[in-house]
Amino acid sequence: MQSARKKAIEIIKKRGGLIRTYEALAEGIHRRTLYGLRDEGGLIPISRGLYQLSDMEIPAEVSLVEVSKKVPNGVICLISALTFHELTTQNPHYIWLAVDRKARKPIIEYPPIRVFFFTGAFFREGVEIHRIMDHDVRIYSAPKTVIDCFRWQNAVGLDVALEAAREYLKRSGSSPASLMEYARICKIEKLVLPYLQAIVS
Repeated sequence: MQSARKKAIEIIKKRGGLIRTYEALAEGIHRRTLYGLRDEGGLIPISRGLYQLSDMEIPAEVSLVEVSKKVPNGVICLISALTFHELTTQNPHYIWLAVDRKARKPIIEYPPIRVFFFTGAFFREGVEIHRIMDHDVRIYSAPKTVIDCFRWQNAVGLDVALEAAREYLKRSGSSPASLMEYARICKIEKLVLPYLQAIVS
């Protein structure tokens, strides 16, 4: 018969290596077992009420899910979206998140986030829903993200935006026209056009 500790570890692994206290209790893990794992070093407290298995490497996507749970109306953007779409060599140290300009700035302990306020169509257009670990995560599409990087180049760096544009245009089915459509929505056509012409020439 499995020990309570082994059962708890299996449950937490199935949840991606992260679990909150209330989630553990709902899964039938006793507080004594949970805190015992913590005290033994099997679980690492990340923030209040949130634990990570110490011997399990947590996929980067888990952070996207965590942010999506805490800020359901936000959208993963810029460097984090580029990373998800594999359009950058950057390794973000926090989750880049867009929220509506009228929304309050979200404050969460974990994962660390960098918040950007998008307005109107800038915020609404290009949102995709990706299923990650049984959770719907809102992420800007690849072409929308590339254009957002040009729009926010002071934050991400022009080199990052250019790298993303080049990588995107290498993909089958992509085209400068798809990028220019988002450039029109974001009202930066004149800014983006010379760069795209240089890339495709």
